[in-house]
Amino acid sequence: MKLTNLINSALIVTCISFLPGISVAQTVNTNNSARQIDADVNSNTLPTNSPIASYIQPFNTAFLAYQGAFKKQGIPSGSALISEYQIGKLTAKDVVQAAIKTNKLPAKVLNDLGYLNAVESQLTSFSNINDSGN
Repeated sequence: MKLTNLINSALIVTCISFLPGISVAQTVNTNNSARQIDADVNSNTLPTNSPIASYIQPFNTAFLAYQGAFKKQGIPSGSALISEYQIGKLTAKDVVQAAIKTNKLPAKVLNDLGYLNAVESQLTSFSNINDSGN
């Protein structure tokens, strides 16, 4: 067995172990009343400088795309995702837009260059892993 195959297998097992956490990842909660938010802040459940709404991490967004969570939005999964990303047919912005359409992310994330760059970095790392197995 090649070392790269072993590494790829370990990566897949690791990613699969994250799946339960990804499926229950928080999405934006826009239904909180001001009274509930105040109660949360006053009970010290949130740091005072923390944003009230939270959303899935860039790695999880890219990984959900890789696993096929955005197929209905036209985002391919697995090696097809990597291939389309490598040839420039698919961008990190496309993946984020698909996540927005499935209510995994708020629309404001499209304006967050840091988030987009992090998704891009994850897609690039998927590409690098795929290239090392050849």
